Amino acid sequence: MANDVRQGAAPSGRAAASVPLDAAYAACEALTRSKARNFYYPIAGLTRDRRLAMCAVYAFSRGADDIADEPGIEDRPARFTDYRRRLAAAFDGSPEGDTFVALADAIRRFRIPRRPLEEIVEGAEQDLTVARYATFDDLRAYCAKVASAVGLVCIEIFGYSDPAARAHAEALGIGMQLTNILRDVGEDARRGRVYLPADELARFGVAEADILAERATPAFRELLRFQIARAREFFANSEGLFPLLTRKARFCPLAIRGLYLRILRKIEKRGHDVFGERIALSGPAKVACVIGAWFRAWGC
Repeated sequence: MANDVRQGAAPSGRAAASVPLDAAYAACEALTRSKARNFYYPIAGLTRDRRLAMCAVYAFSRGADDIADEPGIEDRPARFTDYRRRLAAAFDGSPEGDTFVALADAIRRFRIPRRPLEEIVEGAEQDLTVARYATFDDLRAYCAKVASAVGLVCIEIFGYSDPAARAHAEALGIGMQLTNILRDVGEDARRGRVYLPADELARFGVAEADILAERATPAFRELLRFQIARAREFFANSEGLFPLLTRKARFCPLAIRGLYLRILRKIEKRGHDVFGERIALSGPAKVACVIGAWFRAWGC
């Protein structure tokens, strides 16, 4: 296998840590459980080492997002510079703080490459300076940083049998990020951001002013139908990923994909109106999705 780490495998080394490793992982897991329930449901059934590594990756990604989005943060560019320094320190064996102590251990344990983690930070930082995308190619490049890069990190944790898994993981990440963008159009508009490509707004006759005013016009609903179909194409292109993953881990991305497909269906049931109350899945729906993914994983 290209990367198939056994449960309980020991790290190849132990870096000096500013906090105890168990405490660092516990903090990452608590953050994931409280802030990312759609993510935590699928990872809860992973082996302990994989689950904790996924929580470290979430905490790292969340930290980058928070620098860009959380109110009250001063000098965001300097904060990103420091975040990149702390990532480099994690690779150099001198991690600082809960997130990076846990991440450094996950990096060693699962041989996580550096570049996708750097891209996650670059993508979050891009939100400071880019609030519009002219074309889908531009948007896809952004999605590759903030989502496909996460997928490339995650498959190292899952373990996979063929390098072709990387392209499928990239497609899954883009499908997920497009779903996030569609669900959060209103929330992003309140931050002054419009992620939907400008040339496609023009093609469907959607005025940016309507999005900023959170008006679900007939033209906007047609645009959403088009975008949902595109997201589903990326999810379809990710189908080849699952048989290439370690059998004990493949249910996790299957469940995550299933949850995101359910979000797309909820957008459709709302008549493609994503303004107002944020679209969310119920606890029973999440559990049903995870159980279904578990059974499917063992049939791949």
